[in-house]
Amino acid sequence: MNTNASTIFIVDDDTQVRQALALLMESVGLQVQTHPSADAYLQQFDPEAPGCLILDVRMSGMSGLELQARLAAEAVHPPVIVITGHGDVPMAVRAVQAGAVDFIEKPFNDQALLDSVHRALDLDAKQRGRASKLAEVQSRLASLTPREQQVMKMVVAGKRNKIIALELSVSQSTVEAHRAKVMEKMQAQSLSDLMRMVLSLENRNRDAKQTSFL
Repeated sequence: MNTNASTIFIVDDDTQVRQALALLMESVGLQVQTHPSADAYLQQFDPEAPGCLILDVRMSGMSGLELQARLAAEAVHPPVIVITGHGDVPMAVRAVQAGAVDFIEKPFNDQALLDSVHRALDLDAKQRGRASKLAEVQSRLASLTPREQQVMKMVVAGKRNKIIALELSVSQSTVEAHRAKVMEKMQAQSLSDLMRMVLSLENRNRDAKQTSFL
């Protein structure tokens, strides 16, 4: 992983904490951006920017948990590490349950925090790799004609060409031609390969719907 291309986004309303965190990250060659509030971070938020987010659970204005929930609505966002005071531990646990990579208590141990940051950067790289693959599959799906998409759904559902032909009132040879086009456009090497692609998109769409209700 090329950590030099990643940014550690630090969000904390305590100037001294921001500065201390920035110095620690820079001491190991990491690129840093600091923000005094969740709103300030959101104003410059770029989902395409790789990295991880270190945020305080308690801040004036939007809290760390609220920022985390806001980012969860995005298709891609940096993994979150929460830093917290002793009294905020239950809130930090909630943040981890909502997907945060870790929570670190103040005063934080430098090495423990750096270890968490590198785990978060590894996770970010993996997530972005999966997102890129899904976008490619989505692009292939969009290249299918409505009839090809219809045939693909029936094929993935396990229906034989003869049954598909009967249900669509077309010849079996027409179904075979559509099926061949589907495999070609989706760049699927086998039926199981095609099924994995479709399942990956369905899982992403289901997760997006679940997130929208949070």
